[in-house]
Amino acid sequence: MEVSNQVVSPLWEHFPDRVLPQACPSRVVLDHVTSKWGVLVLVALAGETLRWGELRRRAEGISEKMLAQTLRTLERDGLVHRDAHPVIPPRVDYSLTARGRELAALLLPLVEWTVVHAGEILGPARLPGNDGGAS
Repeated sequence: MEVSNQVVSPLWEHFPDRVLPQACPSRVVLDHVTSKWGVLVLVALAGETLRWGELRRRAEGISEKMLAQTLRTLERDGLVHRDAHPVIPPRVDYSLTARGRELAALLLPLVEWTVVHAGEILGPARLPGNDGGAS
């Protein structure tokens, strides 16, 4: 039986020579979306509207500065909606736009795949929280 590593994808319709050009605008968006915190924020907001503190707890380990920067970038890219309520104390809700929901639907299977396979890929010694057996 012959095995092929050929992947058929509509992506190649955009790049018939199969070269992913350095100056392609998709690289900037891909960088925003696939950054460590970008993925986690988008997944955390999948199907939910969250306030700042809730979002920070969901993306455990993110600093206030990185959360603010990530949200600004994703909002500017049209993926996250920021709803500031004129109340005291201030209340701001974050949710995904239609485009953000479309993207999150694609990211969720990827994140699930990484969760399922992380242990076997990293091995026990490389899992977070494991000091590799050092005393």
